[in-house]
Parts: sequence; C-alpha cells; structure tokens
Amino acid sequence: MAISDDRIAALGDELFTALRTRAVLAPLTERETGIDIEDAYRISLRFLERRTAEGEKVVGKKIGVTSKPVQDMLGVHQPDFGFLTDRMWVKNGAVVGIAGSGLIQPRAEGEIAFVLKKDLKGPGVTEDQVLDATDYVLPCFEIVDSRIRDWKIRIQDTVADNASCGVFVVGDDRVKPHALDLAAVKMDITKNGEHVASGLGSAVQGHPATAVAWLANTLGRYGIPFLKGEIILSGSLAPLLPASPGDRFHMTLAGIGEASIGFEA
Repeated sequence: MAISDDRIAALGDELFTALRTRAVLAPLTERETGIDIEDAYRISLRFLERRTAEGEKVVGKKIGVTSKPVQDMLGVHQPDFGFLTDRMWVKNGAVVGIAGSGLIQPRAEGEIAFVLKKDLKGPGVTEDQVLDATDYVLPCFEIVDSRIRDWKIRIQDTVADNASCGVFVVGDDRVKPHALDLAAVKMDITKNGEHVASGLGSAVQGHPATAVAWLANTLGRYGIPFLKGEIILSGSLAPLLPASPGDRFHMTLAGIGEASIGFEA
C-alpha cells in the first residue's frame, strides 16, 4: 500500500529540516517498511518543493550510483536520481565551508556533466539523442552527502534524499560531445596532491550518454523533462572519496579539462 500523502509530506519535511540544521535521520526504509521507489520519488518532490519555496531554482538533474564500485561501496545496486539547484552550484576552484554549505558527511566523486542545447523528454530517449541534444560536456565534481545516518541507505532512502546530493562544481573547459569517445575518457583525481582515483567514462553503464538517457527516460515516466540549458550529471567514474576540512581535490578528464574544489570547516 502506498504511503499516505500526509506521511509523504512529513518525511519530505524531515529531510528538508535535516538539510537546514545539518542533522541526520534514521533510514526511512527502517521506519516505513512498505516504502517503494514511487513513494521515495514523491518524498523527494516534497523535499524539493520546500527548497524552491525558499527561492532555490532547479538548474539540472543528476543520476547517481551508476558504476559498480559505487554500488558496491553503498550496497545500492541500481541508479538513483535527483535535482540540482542554483544554491548547490559552487564556483570551480572554490573552498567550500562544510558547515556553511549544509554538508554533513560529504564525499567527492568525479564525473562528466552534460549541458543541453535543447529539451529532451523520455520515454524512448536514446544515447544518440542525448549526444545530439548536448551542447557541450564538462568535468564535474559532485559532492554527495546524505541526510541518512552513517550512509546506511537503500535505494528508497537515497531517492527520497534527492539522490544524496550536496553541492557540485563544473570545470571551465567546454568540449563538444562528438569530439571524442566519452566511454574512453580517462579521469584522474588527486587529493591533497596525491593521486587517489582513476576511472573511465565506460564506468557509468558503459557510456555516460547511456546513463543520461536512462535518467531522461526515468524522469519522463513522471512527466519531468530535461530542459535546454540544464546541467545533467551522469554519475561517478570511480569510488566516492571522503572529504574533510583541509582537503583539496583536483580532477583531470583527458581531452575535456579540469576541475577542483577544496573544503574548510
């Protein structure tokens, strides 16, 4: 049985309050044994509604938990999906205050971001259609975060929690999507000057555009389109990296560009 509208609203409000107060919650899946993906998505929309009521604007969408290393790390074995807002977007090279940004237990992941030149709506979106609708791709650090205690999440928990999204930064370099084989693009990440991770574009469902097509088709089932100018994050190419005050991350995507982000208390 679907969770009641009142309960959906209450859980979305809990997540919003946790975001604003930097609190953590017990997993929703422990408290609502019948919760399913549809319920989780309705909760995420309530969470988003509370944010937009305070003036946040949606600037894109994200897919997460797309690569096997991330799925194994989190124990979640299918992708999640959520929304990006303007307040989540930080400048390339910025030093982010963890408390000031509302982050609780952040982790950094490197990925390829797509910026759209036209609208795109599922179902039926293909990889080729994603590439044709993309103006350019960028290197991106997504700083994922969870309002669920100790990252003890199942797929319903992370979908409800806006796909465990915290903040994101995109690089300044822009490359046309057909200019290179995105599946073969190699990513390297350093943390405090030390190489800590590598990955290929093929880590996300075989090709980043395939992951973006999945997201377009999944959101299309709910009547949510991709819009011209939006940023679409295609998923991490390597395992997530814990971030603490004093850490600085730098990534290079071969043939695309670079991005960096630092952290302070």
